[in-house]
Amino acid sequence: PLNNNQKAIEIKNKHYKIIQEAKRQWLNYFLNIYEIKIQEYEQQYQNEFIQLRSLFSDNNGTTMLNNIKESINNRINRLKKDIYNKMASFRRIILQNRQRSSSTKNVIGVSPEPYLDLISNPFDKRQWNYLSFGPSYIRVNQSAIRSKCQQETEIKNQHKDIYSKVENHLTGYPHRIPRNNAIFKQYSDHLLDYLNQSYFTPLSYKDQLISLRQAQVLGSIRQIIQNKNLIIRVTDKGNNFYIGSAGQFEQKAENFFSDTNAFIELSYNPFNEILDKVIQLLNTLRGKDLIRKWQYEQMMPDRTNCELAHLYFNPKTHKV
Repeated sequence: PLNNNQKAIEIKNKHYKIIQEAKRQWLNYFLNIYEIKIQEYEQQYQNEFIQLRSLFSDNNGTTMLNNIKESINNRINRLKKDIYNKMASFRRIILQNRQRSSSTKNVIGVSPEPYLDLISNPFDKRQWNYLSFGPSYIRVNQSAIRSKCQQETEIKNQHKDIYSKVENHLTGYPHRIPRNNAIFKQYSDHLLDYLNQSYFTPLSYKDQLISLRQAQVLGSIRQIIQNKNLIIRVTDKGNNFYIGSAGQFEQKAENFFSDTNAFIELSYNPFNEILDKVIQLLNTLRGKDLIRKWQYEQMMPDRTNCELAHLYFNPKTHKV
């Protein structure tokens, strides 16, 4: 059974989702109307132009028609440019009016936002906007604000990772290029030069400022999550974040286990045992020449990248 807080959170999120979906439908409706109007104006323009062209049949008329068409196109391009230039100031005016209005604090937008499984939002506006970018967002110039030592370590790790993958691919089946081939040394040098150039190219002041601000916002988000014992997860099919109480999340997991009896929690970690059995089997198959060397190398598990099958328990907020 849900307690009062959980019921309130569920009702709040359902209310939010209903309004957001309704606004999205209205937005699509108005955009479709504008597109239809544009198509009607375009068709009207084509009809008028066809009638105008029928009035000019000789060479002089054709030249005049081309001049008229060129003049119309120039006028259209100027109008588009004027509209584009006015959009920035118009957007700024709307944003200023929105920030001054106290009623906009509770306005529900149409853009995707995290699913907040809490009574109140612990994040400020900047933090919430950053979280709204979703899990696919990549913070710009992350390495630029790190120390040179950290950058050099990252370059070394990336160079090793990329080079080893390329080398293993080209030396294996079907390429079978010898590892002592000079092309690998050339590739390694070019790759290292490229990484050094990418990491150590100076940024503009604006880009540095953006990187610092995003790093500060991300740090403050982590601090709030840690201090308030929150949990953040990628939602299932939602392409956004789920944010809730770590204790409540753990309780929901336990309730799910007890209600479904579909999963059990292991008392020990069988990872090493399973991995050893797989390696032993591959060694046996290779020793009896039942598999080729390249097959043996491809099937050999990497201890650093392997993990056991487990319950991901990604929140299904799209079903709320």
